[in-house]
Amino acid sequence: MSDLEKDPAEVLGFADCEGPALEMLEGREVVLGRSTTVRRLLPNKNRRMVGAWCFVDHYGPDDLTRRVDSYDVPGERGMQVPPHPHTSLQTVSWLFEGEIEHRDSVGSHALVRPGELNIMTAGNGIAHSEVSTPDAPPKLHGAQLWVALPDAVRTTTPPAFNAYADLPRLDLDGAQVTVMIGTVAGVTSPAPAYTPLVGADVTVAPGRSLTLPLTPSNEYAVLVVDGSLAVGDLTPGFGEMVYVGAGRNAIDLVAAEGGVRFLLLGGEPFEEELVMWWNFIGRNHEEIVAARDAWQAAIDAAGNDRFGMVPGYDGDPLPAPPLPATTLRPRPRAR
Repeated sequence: MSDLEKDPAEVLGFADCEGPALEMLEGREVVLGRSTTVRRLLPNKNRRMVGAWCFVDHYGPDDLTRRVDSYDVPGERGMQVPPHPHTSLQTVSWLFEGEIEHRDSVGSHALVRPGELNIMTAGNGIAHSEVSTPDAPPKLHGAQLWVALPDAVRTTTPPAFNAYADLPRLDLDGAQVTVMIGTVAGVTSPAPAYTPLVGADVTVAPGRSLTLPLTPSNEYAVLVVDGSLAVGDLTPGFGEMVYVGAGRNAIDLVAAEGGVRFLLLGGEPFEEELVMWWNFIGRNHEEIVAARDAWQAAIDAAGNDRFGMVPGYDGDPLPAPPLPATTLRPRPRAR
């Protein structure tokens, strides 16, 4: 999913390696275009990254039987995100309900479905679209996440799209875990990762406690997508995220009486300075300006050496918003 805010804030950060923590991260509502409202958990006013995870949107459940006006096309429904660019990141698409059609400038065409991981690596530049098709299921509920690529590979790795319909799963003390990316309790996902990274979908039965094994060198956060749980003295509910820091071998969680489903996100603290604005990640202001200029030029020329167009999408690509008047400069990634 794109960051479609009309006046996107500049987001800049560098790593700060901390020990164990227990911090509630409050999301904020963001309207994407005219059809989709998300809860944006990262970047957060107090913490901008968890490992290399630098962007987390949680959306839905949305009732797609309610017809809406989407962009300039009356009568569209659900998610309607025109072709837009990305640089120096991976997008991770994960659905709990519904279906989204993905197309990109390397020629990929896929349907994103619940329990199936779709991961797109931008490299130096890629464009993609995401739409709810007319015959999509009636409910849409999911998460869109970005992973910052390290400097060693961020411009040299070719743009690519990978889909995984059969991910590894395991049972832990009454919990069912799907390993989206990285390793949990010795079980490893086949999805590509360029820094030590963890992403897992965890469901815990009502009232059950769970000791979740962690890697001490990683920092972690828990995003609740259904039900609620207890993490220490915090009780995050639907759409809330708790940062638990690094330096832990495990963490004890207790599901509420109705049970809980959550995403576990983690990774080694990202040690490189970065600047994130709109759909671009760079290392300084000049890189962001160059990416924006290249995307605008690609729109005018129907593609260029950096950004291709998205075949099969019926509509115009999304122009970039104006850059801020100030120079983007690094600031701490945690307040």
